[in-house]
Amino acid sequence: MATVKLTTPDGTTSGDVELDDALFGVEPNVAVMHQVVTAQLAARRAGTHSAKTRSEVRGGGAKPWRQKGTGRARHGSIRAPQWRGGGVAHPPKPRSYRQRTPKKMIRLALASALSDRFADGKVVVLDGWGIDTPSTKRAVAVLERLGLDGRVLVVLTRDEADVPVWKSLRNLPHVHVLTTGELNAYDVLVSDWVVFTRDSLPSARRDAGAGAGAAAASTEADR
Repeated sequence: MATVKLTTPDGTTSGDVELDDALFGVEPNVAVMHQVVTAQLAARRAGTHSAKTRSEVRGGGAKPWRQKGTGRARHGSIRAPQWRGGGVAHPPKPRSYRQRTPKKMIRLALASALSDRFADGKVVVLDGWGIDTPSTKRAVAVLERLGLDGRVLVVLTRDEADVPVWKSLRNLPHVHVLTTGELNAYDVLVSDWVVFTRDSLPSARRDAGAGAGAAAASTEADR
């Protein structure tokens, strides 16, 4: 079983913690990650685009000129697509871009993303944040002591103890905070670092159903 250093808020190590090989020790499947991320981004689209056809544009009921004898092209309506102010041929209409993705693929994509970050040494497990009251300054100090640069994904639990941590990190533009049930492949892949706590560390045995709905939960939150 893979292990990673357990880090304190001061930046020192306090031992090792084991990681679930089912999530952090698999061979990354690039094709599955691509398909799941594509479906997740497609589900974020509002799908409210719309344009009018020639039958929906106001006006154009009269024939602009007679059929023959003018030397000009034959036209039946000034709202035809080739006219300025006319309708659009085959216009976009409101639709849903949501795709159906099997739960096994979502779990495999998440495991592949986490395994890729772990292989690059970009997974950090904290013994705790040491933040009892909301303080962005203290949160920034912890991140600096950990030496994290770039985009950071922080995974917390829904416990009341993690609420001050979430409030401390939410104002940082380069930090994205998720709960364990919202963890998904896209947010892992777009982040340079993934930070867990001992309590928020995912396990395939403990969170068998959490990963299956992670992408759906994330996309619903973005709507």
